[in-house]
Amino acid sequence: MVAVVAKPESLRDLFAAFTEHTFQVDLGIADARLTDYLTDLLLRFIRFDAIFRFRNTVGRRLEDVAEMMLEADQRLGKPRREIYRHIGDFTLFWTGVYPEALSHLQAPDRKDHLLDYLEQGKRSYYIASTYEENPWQDEAPILRRLSEEFELCSVGLQRVRKEWERPAVN
Repeated sequence: MVAVVAKPESLRDLFAAFTEHTFQVDLGIADARLTDYLTDLLLRFIRFDAIFRFRNTVGRRLEDVAEMMLEADQRLGKPRREIYRHIGDFTLFWTGVYPEALSHLQAPDRKDHLLDYLEQGKRSYYIASTYEENPWQDEAPILRRLSEEFELCSVGLQRVRKEWERPAVN
């Protein structure tokens, strides 16, 4: 079955159409908050500086999950929560959208060599979801769901990528 998608007005519309179709039709998950979050994740991570947005205390960009975890453990409050949320997003993005990059990200000479991105993503989303006070109370349930269904969301994002890579039929 080929999805018929109206001409998108923006990249967000395009990502939203692919994400909604994949999760609702292919995976049977009709959760607008989940698909909106995943659409926003794809939009944020178009920018390289968003993928590697955190820096350590001396200003060096954090490129490994192991470094991000260490940095998160040294911070309190909002910065800690934001780093853990980012670790969840980072690991979901790479395991879902570009799993072929994992061989580089987890190469023997990298700090993430022994890390399981699926487990770290689930753990990080869970930690971020425990911040339930203002201003995070609305996002906490979706982060909890991402923690619980990380593997399914990863598979869903793999399918979303296949959809956007499929040649357009005129």
